[in-house]
Amino acid sequence: MAHEPTVPKGRLVMDAAAIEGALDRIASGIVEGNPDLGAAMLLGIQKGGVPLARRIAAKIERLAGMAIRCGTLDVSFHRDDLGSRLPTPEATELPGSISGATVVLVDSVLYSGRTVRAAFEALHHYGRPARIQLAVLVDRGHRELPISPDYVGAEIRTERGQRVRAREDYVMVIDP
Repeated sequence: MAHEPTVPKGRLVMDAAAIEGALDRIASGIVEGNPDLGAAMLLGIQKGGVPLARRIAAKIERLAGMAIRCGTLDVSFHRDDLGSRLPTPEATELPGSISGATVVLVDSVLYSGRTVRAAFEALHHYGRPARIQLAVLVDRGHRELPISPDYVGAEIRTERGQRVRAREDYVMVIDP
């Protein structure tokens, strides 16, 4: 008997079509905001930002007629909320030197800003980019740090106890 994946109960805020539209807007914004795409690269923050960065890179290639470098960035050991648990690191795969490049960090959900802060720290271990930009599928507010995205797919207001689950084909707000 086939096992169906369990979808959590919550409020659906984006379906697959809405996500595609949001990624189209993000890709267009990146092309418009970076006239020299050859000097830019996308880095998906592990884990949620990686598939989004790849999808955005494909959209940019179709839109601009040229490929944009795309890689991954693990921030596990740069987080300030590690506590007593040891993280399981994921791969960091840089598509070339970041020194002097425009790096567009890509993540699925922006909440407190702590993951992005960790990404800044991780990134600077590999070099010094000319600029860092931030693209997120969902900005849910409640920032604890003064971090603001350059490219946003959707703004979703949530309560502090709620969670936002972003997957390839849906974004859902889940109550505690």
